[in-house]
Amino acid sequence: MKYSRLFILFIVILVSVGAKAQQTSANVIWPEKGKNDTIRVAATNDNGYMIPWIGLQEVVIWGKRVWKSQEEQAAFNRLKYNVLKVMPYALYAKRRYEQLERDLAVTPDKKAQKKLVKDCDAEIKRMFNTEVKELTITQGQILTKLIDREVGRTTYDIVKQTKGGFAAFSYQLIARVVGHNLKATYNATEDRDIESIIVNSGYYQ
Repeated sequence: MKYSRLFILFIVILVSVGAKAQQTSANVIWPEKGKNDTIRVAATNDNGYMIPWIGLQEVVIWGKRVWKSQEEQAAFNRLKYNVLKVMPYALYAKRRYEQLERDLAVTPDKKAQKKLVKDCDAEIKRMFNTEVKELTITQGQILTKLIDREVGRTTYDIVKQTKGGFAAFSYQLIARVVGHNLKATYNATEDRDIESIIVNSGYYQ
């Protein structure tokens, strides 16, 4: 008897919920469909009115820049050329450094870790000897900033972590002689022209 009452109560609850759902469904107002309305879309109940909607991808709108002078436009074009010249190197450094960190995380042996760092260092040096050394001072300065942007650490910090403080100090001394600064950081606000060039470059589409 006890179980039968529980069963009856359960049936009553289901019926009442179903009736309420039918009542709610019956009371909503749907928009009238046209003959070409054949695409199924999502809808939201707004106080009894079903509002159809379609999710759209984000659209970024950039204003057209007005140059104060031809010299200013020429300077921006030079900056754009330099940024696009060194951006692949910054992305390479990002991928290689991330790979090194993944390898180190799964390699507990200290000797094997040193070999991983040595191999990474040798690979970067090969790239430097064949390509990066041909960069101008300005391009090198931009590259150090972009490495900080992509990796989240300055070139100085990366060298210090992988090769030690003395090596980082030594590299910094050499860099300063030729006009570079391995401790250079990236600021999207201060370097807004560089940021604008990168965002519109197509690298992150």
